[in-house]
Amino acid sequence: MANQLHIYYGNPTAGYTDGTEASSGTELSPISVTLDASQSEAKAVKCAVRCDTGYYIEGNTTITKIGTNAAKWKVAADDSYTDAADALANATWLDTITLANVAASNVIFWVKAMSDSAESPQNDTSVDIQAEGLVVASA
Repeated sequence: MANQLHIYYGNPTAGYTDGTEASSGTELSPISVTLDASQSEAKAVKCAVRCDTGYYIEGNTTITKIGTNAAKWKVAADDSYTDAADALANATWLDTITLANVAASNVIFWVKAMSDSAESPQNDTSVDIQAEGLVVASA
């Protein structure tokens, strides 16, 4: 069975079906963040989760991150933040969040990537953002 639950980035709009689908295991369209390795820096990216048309999540959807450097990433539920700076300053950043009412239109969440001034410049592809939930066909 194909995956009917997807993550999007590229400034998606709540309640719509816009955004660029993040790659699923292929790294062809990753959520990408460029940070200055000489500073301790953080950047936020607006993302969305939604199901294919004709499907919804029964119960809640869990958003989390896994991988070697997952500790340098956090996730946050949306609270109508105006932009990435607002989200960075005001969001509650966690390792895992739970979202309700995920169906065929965007439910917004945010991801934050962080750097440490002690680390060397690198292209880190070790972290995956995951969405999990019980996908059900609409009646």
